[in-house]
Amino acid sequence: MATLPEHASLSATQIRAIPEIRRIGTSDLSWALAEGWKDFLEKRGDLIVIGLLYPIICLVAAVVTFNDPLLPLFFPLVAGLSILGPAAASGFYELARRREEGRDSSWWHFLDPLNGRSRLPLALLTAGLAVLMIGWLVAAYAVYDVTFGADAPLRLGDVFGRLFTTEQGWALILLGNLAGLPFAIATLVFALASFPMVVDQPVDAGLAIRTSLAAAQKNPREVFGWGLRVAALLLLGLIPLAIGLAVVLPWLGYATWHLYTRLVVRD
Repeated sequence: MATLPEHASLSATQIRAIPEIRRIGTSDLSWALAEGWKDFLEKRGDLIVIGLLYPIICLVAAVVTFNDPLLPLFFPLVAGLSILGPAAASGFYELARRREEGRDSSWWHFLDPLNGRSRLPLALLTAGLAVLMIGWLVAAYAVYDVTFGADAPLRLGDVFGRLFTTEQGWALILLGNLAGLPFAIATLVFALASFPMVVDQPVDAGLAIRTSLAAAQKNPREVFGWGLRVAALLLLGLIPLAIGLAVVLPWLGYATWHLYTRLVVRD
């Protein structure tokens, strides 16, 4: 009789209680990034990221180019892709988990989390991130309307020209960052341990979220430091036409898995 893959099992005993959360230090953040980099060198994910990310960016650019009313959403859409990053990284969590256990971590296991017990909680968690993404786009559009309003530029090149040379442009940068901060914090706390946990263990989305919140509550300084590192790496990845994201996103995916293993006591 054929055996089902691990993630296809729907009958696994579901964990109901928040597991023990460890206190971590700054050294654990560096360790997670170092281990994530080792995983990246061993199992590069840049080709997958390029294949997924660049069609999205090109599509957004094309829509904005030919639909002037959508111009204010160009930068928020590109920046907001990081909100959905934890969901897209689920395959990297699986590969890191299998490699950690000394099991086959070939690329065909990348989509394993979409099968079986992980599928529903992953879908629910992704829906939560989608809500945050929509909220961010609404807030960003409001900031754009307040700062530029009826005097808004009609072409992408005009936006670049006025962003750093006018009072409205600097107001847009300041207010945009202030508006984005709550969404960045919410994404960080929401996804810190939840996505790796549903890939790793038979838990529902609610317990995974509560575990993530508990981990952030127990390690606020370290989680803040992790958020700064993630933001810095994402910014570096965006600078050369987002080419660097092909390295940064899988690296952070692997590193997030290792941070999860330090934060949460696993069965």
